Amino acid sequence: MVPNYTFHRLKILMVFAACLAGFAVLAGRLGYLMIARSAHYTSLAQELHERERSIKAARGRILDRNGTVIADNRTVCTVSVIHSQITEPERVIEVLSESLGLSRDEVREKVEKISSREVIRSNVDKEVGDAIRLENLSGVKVDEDYKRYYPFGSLASHVLGFTGGDNQGVVGLEVRYEEYLKGENGTILTQTDARGIEIDSAAENRIEPVDGWDLTLSLDVNIQKYAEQAAQKVMEQKNAKQVSIIIMNPENGELLAMVNVPEFDLNNPFTLEAGEDLSQEEYQRLLNQMWRNPCVSDTYEPGSTFKIITAAAGLEEGAVTLEDSFYCPGYRIVEDRRIHCHKVAGHGSETFLEGAMNSCNPVFIEVGLRLGVETMYEYFGQFGLLERTGVDLPGEAGTIMHKKDAMGEVELATVSFGQSFQITPLQLITTAASIINGGTRVTPHFGMEVRNARGDVVKKLSWETGGRILSEETSETMRYILEKVVAEGTGNRAYLEGYRIGGKTATSEKLPRSENKYISSFLGFAPADDPQVIALITIDEPEGTYYGGTIAAPVIAEIFDNILPYLGIDEG
Repeated sequence: MVPNYTFHRLKILMVFAACLAGFAVLAGRLGYLMIARSAHYTSLAQELHERERSIKAARGRILDRNGTVIADNRTVCTVSVIHSQITEPERVIEVLSESLGLSRDEVREKVEKISSREVIRSNVDKEVGDAIRLENLSGVKVDEDYKRYYPFGSLASHVLGFTGGDNQGVVGLEVRYEEYLKGENGTILTQTDARGIEIDSAAENRIEPVDGWDLTLSLDVNIQKYAEQAAQKVMEQKNAKQVSIIIMNPENGELLAMVNVPEFDLNNPFTLEAGEDLSQEEYQRLLNQMWRNPCVSDTYEPGSTFKIITAAAGLEEGAVTLEDSFYCPGYRIVEDRRIHCHKVAGHGSETFLEGAMNSCNPVFIEVGLRLGVETMYEYFGQFGLLERTGVDLPGEAGTIMHKKDAMGEVELATVSFGQSFQITPLQLITTAASIINGGTRVTPHFGMEVRNARGDVVKKLSWETGGRILSEETSETMRYILEKVVAEGTGNRAYLEGYRIGGKTATSEKLPRSENKYISSFLGFAPADDPQVIALITIDEPEGTYYGGTIAAPVIAEIFDNILPYLGIDEG
C-alpha cells in the first residue's frame, strides 16, 4: 500500500507536468502567431484602422480628325458620410438635403446607417460640393470626381455613345475603346482609431490615379454638322420616320460622318421624349431603340443601289458588256413569276449602259441569270457581303441572304435588283466604295490613334485592307457607268455643276408590301474619275413623293456642295 504523502506528491507532479505541457502549447501557438503569422495579423490590424476612398481617373478625351474635342470631362463631386465620425447628425441631414435637393428621410436613412461609408450622391456640381465642404461637417466627405461631358450635345450621338454612372462606356465608341479611355483609379488611405474616427495627425497615403488616353477619330465635326443639318431638313420636309447618312473616304475606309436623325442628347441619354407612366420594361425598350445605330445594326432591302454589285459582278465575269442589247417590255417572266420594272410601259430596246442609267429591273435580272446562283454567290463572298465589315462600333448586323442551296431563279432574279434579302447601310457603302476605289476591299472605321496625357502617340490604330475584289478595269468601267447615271440617268438630281459626280438611286418597298411604305436612298461619290468621298443616304417612310432620285439624290448634292470645297476637292 502506497503512503498517502507519496500519492499526493505524485498527484502534484502530474498537475505540474500538465501545466508545463499547456504552457508549452500556448508558447508554441503564441510564437507561431507572433512570428510565422505576424505579417497576416499586422495586415488585418492595418485594414481595421484604415479607411479607403477611391480617386477617380480622368477619362481620356475623344477628338475629331482636326483636334476638336467632342467628348470631355467635367469635375464633379461625390458626397458621402462616415457614421462613426458624425457629431451633429441633424445638422448634417439638414445641410445635405437642402444642398443636394434630396428628401430629409432619404438623407437620414444613410446618415443613421451603421457602415464604414455611405454615398449620399455622386456627380454633384463642383460648386455645390465646394459649398458643402465649407460647412466643415464632421463625418461628411466631399471627394472630387469626373463626369463625362459632350460639348456638342447630340452630335454623332449614335457613334460616340456615352458613359454610365461609374464613368464606364455603355454604347458606341465609348465602350469599344474602353481599354484606352478608362484610365486607372487611385486611392486615399486614412488612419482611424478604435472607434473608426480618422486620426488628424496620421499621415494620408495616396495612390495617384492614371488618366485615360485620348482617342482621335476620322470623324470631322464640320462634315458631321453639314450632314446632320441636311438629314434633319429632309426628315421634316418629308415627315420621315428616320434619316441616316454615312460619309466615307473610299480609299481607306475612314468614316468622316455618320448621322441617324433623330439623334439624342449625350449629356442626358436616359431622358425620353415619350410620356410618363411607362413600365420599366417599356422604358428600357425605348431607350435601347433610341440608342440603336441604324447604319450599323439595322438591315433593309437596298433596292436599286444594289445593282452596283450585280453590274460589277457581271462585268468582271464577262457575263455582260456595256454594248450588250436588251429589251424591256415593262416586266420579265422568271419561271412562274412576272417581275415588273419600275417603268410599267417598259424601256424598250436598250444597251446595258442605258439599262443602268434607266435602273431597269429586267436588264439586271438578265445579268443575274447569266451569272447563275453559284457564280453570284462566289462574288458575294469575294466582295465581302457574306461577312461583317469589321467596323469599330458594337452591334454590327450581318447580311441576311438566301442560302445558296435554297436560291432558285426567282430568288436570284429579285436579289439581282436588290430585293428579297437585307443588308446594313454600312455594308452597302463599304462594298460600293471597294468597287469604285480601284477594286480593293476596305474596312470602315473611326479610330485613328491614341495619345497619352502628354500628347504623345502611344498607338496608331491600323485597319486591314482586304485583297483585290475586282480588276482596276472593271472598277473604272463602274465609275463611268455611275457617272452617266447622274449626268443623264435616274440620278440627275444629284448633278452638281463643276463637279463630276457618280451615283445610284433606289426606292425599296418595305415589308409587308401591302402597307406601301418605302425607303428612298441614294449613293453618290466624287470626283467620279478619282473618288475621294462617298456618301449614302436612306430616308425611312417619307410621305408624299418617295422616289430616291427625286428626294434622296438632291440631299447628297447639297452635302457635296458644302463639303467638297471644304475637303479641297477641286472642280473637274
